Amino acid sequence: MSNSRNFCGRTRREFVWEAGAGFGSVALASMLGDDGFFNNIAQAASAENVPNQGPHHSPKALNVIFLFMYGGPSHIDTFDYKPTMNGMDGKTVDVKTFGRGGHKSGGRIVEPRWKFNQYGECGKWVSDLFPNVAKHVDDISFLHSLTADSPIHGSAMLMMNSGKILSGSPTMGSWLNYGLGSENKNLPGYVVMLDPKGGPISGAKNWTSGYMPATYQGTVLNSQGPPILDLNRPQGMNQAVQRELLDALEQTNQRHLAARADYSELSARINSYELAYNMQIHAPEAVDFAQESEATQEMYGMNKDQTKDFGSKCLLARRLVERGVRFIQVYSGGNHNDANWDAHGDLEKNHNLHAGETDQPIAALLEDLKQRGLLDTTLVVWGGEFGRQPTAEYAKGSGRDHNAYGFTMWMAGGGIKGGTSFGTTDELGAQAVENPLHVRNLHATILHQMGLDPNRLSYFFSGLDQKLVGVEHVEPIHEIIA
Repeated sequence: MSNSRNFCGRTRREFVWEAGAGFGSVALASMLGDDGFFNNIAQAASAENVPNQGPHHSPKALNVIFLFMYGGPSHIDTFDYKPTMNGMDGKTVDVKTFGRGGHKSGGRIVEPRWKFNQYGECGKWVSDLFPNVAKHVDDISFLHSLTADSPIHGSAMLMMNSGKILSGSPTMGSWLNYGLGSENKNLPGYVVMLDPKGGPISGAKNWTSGYMPATYQGTVLNSQGPPILDLNRPQGMNQAVQRELLDALEQTNQRHLAARADYSELSARINSYELAYNMQIHAPEAVDFAQESEATQEMYGMNKDQTKDFGSKCLLARRLVERGVRFIQVYSGGNHNDANWDAHGDLEKNHNLHAGETDQPIAALLEDLKQRGLLDTTLVVWGGEFGRQPTAEYAKGSGRDHNAYGFTMWMAGGGIKGGTSFGTTDELGAQAVENPLHVRNLHATILHQMGLDPNRLSYFFSGLDQKLVGVEHVEPIHEIIA
């Protein structure tokens, strides 16, 4: 089906490109199902792909904020306490690893470079990299036994975002907006905020709508300057004139569409103009931090160079939740090498930099959501595409290679049981040993908390009922659900 000409004589690739081009790409990323547009799209692709008109069960969460630590933070240096490693620095051990450097059967131990202390009523051990996040451990559930299918950045990121190691599948924000629709008509339902150092490897594949209509793809939003590129009116055109032109254009397009009910491209463009018009007003307002108190901005670290960028993104994420944006993904780390969490060389320099940029803003986000009564219905997810190995990658230095055999992520809010830790890795943090989890279990838990049955939510494509969690039955992580 991927190459068949089912979209008004165009291939699927041509259709997605044309429908997503230019001004319409902004709106196509967030069109909703309640205006009837999705039905046209679905019928053009398959009669079975009519979006769900609500959750399968009562949701605990209404929104998701995914804090993506691109590059792979070291779990044993952050939240997975391994006291037996203390004093083992430099010792050679037999441990099987698989990362960028391939399969190895042993290596030189790099013991954790930061001290751990206990926090909260739950007594959770957290390293000195995250002293501010540590104050919120009673609201957090730590997942210490995540596993993934690839130790390579590109494919591992695709798995974390889309459930597949190959490109072409819809990402999590697309699935949520397909299943639930959006809560507003003035902003995208799926927003992505990138690190100023650059986007992650594989780029837009990490927020694509895949084989779904382009309406479900993520929209890149800037926390500084113009929130969305190419959204402003042409120079010399005022709002009244633009409104008159759009009304006339819509009347003409609707007459043309009346005789072409399955012309999904035209339907997409008609709706894209209207949503883009609305966003010209509402998107700039969303990033207007002048509406926030000085104390709030300082809480997010926006008064310091180190934390200003990530802090502004976390504050914007909260403002977008208030405005009904369904799925928000915030990246820490861009480009490659030490521009992100990929600590192959100097572990201390790398993690001090990125934890220093994110610790205060993340803690502020949790505190701010909670004090506003939003944490109960906002699911916050933290983690990268994998973790890091307990052994050194090179003969010298503290750098660690990738580890997809066992790593840590955490979740907070949205009906998640705080002050808990689930699953364990071995005493060196090399692989999951107790209650191993797959990325699919994480996805299933997110869908479940949002009111969707992960094993029912499907999209018919290429002869199969495609699902975010794959073809086999996958259970949410019930032990961390309140």
